[in-house]
Amino acid sequence: MKVLHVVGARPNFMKAAPVLAALKRRGARQVLVHTGQHYDASLSDVQFRQLGLPRPDENLEVGSGSHAQQTALILGRLEPVVLARRPDWVVVYGDVNSTVAAALLCSKLGVKVAHVEAGLRSFDRSMPEEINRLLTDQVADLLFTPSVDADANLACEGVAASKIRRVGNVMIDTLVRLLPKARRPRIPGLAERCIPVTLHRPSNVDDPASLRRVVRALERIARRAQVVFPVHPRTRARMKAAGIKASGLLLTEPLGYLEFLYLQKHALAVITDSGGIQEETTFLGVPCLTVRRNTERPITLTLGTNVLVGEDMARLEKEAGRILDGRGRRGRVPPLWDGRASERIADALLRA
Repeated sequence: MKVLHVVGARPNFMKAAPVLAALKRRGARQVLVHTGQHYDASLSDVQFRQLGLPRPDENLEVGSGSHAQQTALILGRLEPVVLARRPDWVVVYGDVNSTVAAALLCSKLGVKVAHVEAGLRSFDRSMPEEINRLLTDQVADLLFTPSVDADANLACEGVAASKIRRVGNVMIDTLVRLLPKARRPRIPGLAERCIPVTLHRPSNVDDPASLRRVVRALERIARRAQVVFPVHPRTRARMKAAGIKASGLLLTEPLGYLEFLYLQKHALAVITDSGGIQEETTFLGVPCLTVRRNTERPITLTLGTNVLVGEDMARLEKEAGRILDGRGRRGRVPPLWDGRASERIADALLRA
C-alpha cells in the first residue's frame, strides 16, 4: 500500500510524525508532501529535525498569502504530484489550508482521503479553521477522531458511522515519545518555573487594541511570576507596528518543540490561543488559560486542565491569580490519549 501524507504547518508535523513511523514499521510505501504553508525556518525546518520527520519528497513552496491564494496554489501544485505518485490513500492532518485543499483535490480525483483529527468543532464559522474542518470531514473517506465529542459532531452532520474511527489523540503520541528528550531552552534569566505564553490568532494579534490589552494583562501577571513569551513572527510584526514594548515579559524567538515542551512540563501555567497546547497541557496536568471565545477541543474543558477566558483580560488575571495561589483546575487525561493513536491509525489504514 502507498500512502501520501500532506502537511503544511507546525501542528501538522507533530501529528504526521508518529503516523509515518507506525506505517513504516508495517512496511507501507510512503510519500511526504510539504506544501510550504509555514515556510519560516524557525517554524518548519527545526520542527522536522526535532520530530524525526524524513525530508519531504515534495515541497510545493506555496508560502504566504490570503486563504484563497494559499488554497488555490496548493490545489494547482498538488494535483500533478498526486497524479504522478498514484497513492492508495492520502492522509491529511488538522485544520489548516493545506488540509482542506488536499482533501478537496483528492476527492475530485477519486483518491481516498483519511483525515487525522476529524470531528473537532468550535461552532464558530468566523474562524477559517472551522470551515476547513467542516469541508474536509464531508469529503473524507475515513475519519480518525480523538475523542467522543468529535464522534458526536460527525454523527450530527450526517457522516456515516462506518467512516468514523475513534483512535485517540495522535499529538499525544509525539509528546509521549519526546518528553524524555525535552530540553531546557538557552534563555538568559529563565526561571525554573514560569508561565509560557503563545499568541498568534488574528482575534488576538491583528487588532492593535486587542493585542495591547492582552500584553498589558500579561505584564500585570508577570509581577507575580515570570512570563516567558516566545513570539510568533506574525505576533512580533504586529507588536512592532503598534509600538507595543511588553515590558516585564521575557520575550524570545520562537522555540523548537523540545524546548517549548520543557517549558510546558515545568510551567506554573500556560497562557495560549493554540488548540494543540490545550491538549498537551491537559495530558501534562498543567493549568491552561485559553485566550479565545471558544475551543474546538471542549474535552480539555470538561475533563482536562483548560479554562476558557475569552477576551476578558480581568478574568485572565483572576484565573492566573487562582493558579498562583494553588487553586488551579485539576483535570484528568481523556480516554485513548495513551501514546498509541498512530498505531491504531496505521492498522485501520491497512485494513481499509
